[in-house]
Amino acid sequence: MSDTIEIAFEGTPIAARAGESVAAALAAHGILSLRTTRDAAERGMFCGMGVCQDCLVEVDGQPEQRACMIKVDRALQVRRQMHGRALAPVAEGASPKTDEVAVEQPEVLVIGAGPGGLSAAIAARSAGAAVVVVDERAQPGGQYFKQVSVDPAGAAAPDRQHREGAALIETARRLGVEIRSGLMIWGAFQPGLFAAVADGRSHRFAPKATIVATGAYERGWPVPGWTLPGVMTTGAAQTLWRTARRLPGQRVLIAGNGPLNLQLAAELIEGGAEVVAVVEAAPRPGPAKLGALCAMLATAPGLVRDGLQYHLRRRAGGGEMIHGSVVASVSRGERGLVVQLDSAEPADGAPRSFAADVLCLGYGFEPSNELLRVLGCGHDLDPVRQHLVTRRDDGGRTDVAGIYALGDCTGLGGARAALAEGTIVGLSVAQDLGRAIDVAQRDRARATLRRHRRFQRALWELYAAPPYSTLRATAETVICRCEEVTLGQIEQALAEKMTSAGAIKRRTRLGMGRCQGRYCAPVLEALLAERLGTERGEFTGFAPRVPVKPVPIGELAR
Repeated sequence: MSDTIEIAFEGTPIAARAGESVAAALAAHGILSLRTTRDAAERGMFCGMGVCQDCLVEVDGQPEQRACMIKVDRALQVRRQMHGRALAPVAEGASPKTDEVAVEQPEVLVIGAGPGGLSAAIAARSAGAAVVVVDERAQPGGQYFKQVSVDPAGAAAPDRQHREGAALIETARRLGVEIRSGLMIWGAFQPGLFAAVADGRSHRFAPKATIVATGAYERGWPVPGWTLPGVMTTGAAQTLWRTARRLPGQRVLIAGNGPLNLQLAAELIEGGAEVVAVVEAAPRPGPAKLGALCAMLATAPGLVRDGLQYHLRRRAGGGEMIHGSVVASVSRGERGLVVQLDSAEPADGAPRSFAADVLCLGYGFEPSNELLRVLGCGHDLDPVRQHLVTRRDDGGRTDVAGIYALGDCTGLGGARAALAEGTIVGLSVAQDLGRAIDVAQRDRARATLRRHRRFQRALWELYAAPPYSTLRATAETVICRCEEVTLGQIEQALAEKMTSAGAIKRRTRLGMGRCQGRYCAPVLEALLAERLGTERGEFTGFAPRVPVKPVPIGELAR
């Protein structure tokens, strides 16, 4: 049986692969514009992980479908979602009342099937606890251990990272961990009650203990043109390649801050893409960074070796490496996009421009801590990386009873640290539930975690770069992608003496869209700090509210 399925896009037949996302199938045919906004602006896939909600299409007559999350499993009819066009009514299914929705009571509920969540599940299950893992994506593995979702015949074989993730997933299943994919937790109403939805069906969970391992998402980079189709995050492009073996485009420019951009360049070059340049915001490493490099070599030489191999592949592919520069603007050109670069330090150096089919932006991450904050778990500001860090003890216990947390949702530490932390937290949960644990296993994990945290500190020192500043935006630059709120509108609100995030939100609707402020809120907080001297903290910005992600109104009614 062939793995090729013919889908229709706007009535035109498109050859797709069974198991890939609609977004991947369309990108493979050069289709990057997926919808229009209220202001008639074109949009395409941006985050590639269901967070930004910008890739909405109509599938089989049903609107509001995320192209990056819908899998090709049959002959789908897909259309662009055009603002103002009459939409078909959403299909109505059975609508059980609240008291008809069964409440499941797992001993341990793990939210997130990435490296940390899987590691925690394995540790808790090994100690005898019954564990259920839930994840919004169609496959376990998270962003780091993305698994190939298409028939490997004719596609690039899974690499070492794929195989490591597959082994982790298989270990969890072999031990009896129940992994439920495609299930989105959208509400936490008290420490022991969670609401979820999967395939239009309601679910409720009341576990004895909950481990939150929801990871992180990439920060926005609001400059002129950053909302154009063809501009996407590094993670989105990597998802296309690592899950569907599809290239985001033929000519790709990658820009941002951190080693993930270099890894993407190496992978896309191996896949046949032309990476015109990798643009790194951090300055070129010099003698002053020798200490950081030595620390990285001492703690994780294998990761340093991987980085060197990525550089070699990039050089072999002819891609230029540009340090100390950032994306200043994006515009349409005769053949795709025109990307203007500028020095990472304003007014320092001559600008350059490149033509590309696709621009990948990777300027760091924000923790996905919405559930933790809704539950009332305390947070503190990391003054260096400017994100919130969840208060926990050395066993991952938050200051809310029964809630444990680990990985990047608590403060950014990377996949390797999350793997070690998962073992520690899983054992803590099992111990708190009265199970006997392997103390030596916990001690080994703690030693590994300390080592990887030293590596991360050195890595951040090596990649230290100036943060985003609204000085790079114009009055017309969109800051809130969902509600199309511009910097000029925010400036007008500030001129009207509106000096809190809440007041600006009410005045402009910034943060009221489908992504619920995930991309614009950090920018607004940085702007307020820049203009008013305020500091980002636990209670600045927008208060997280249920639902933490958009759900059908019928789900709320239930």
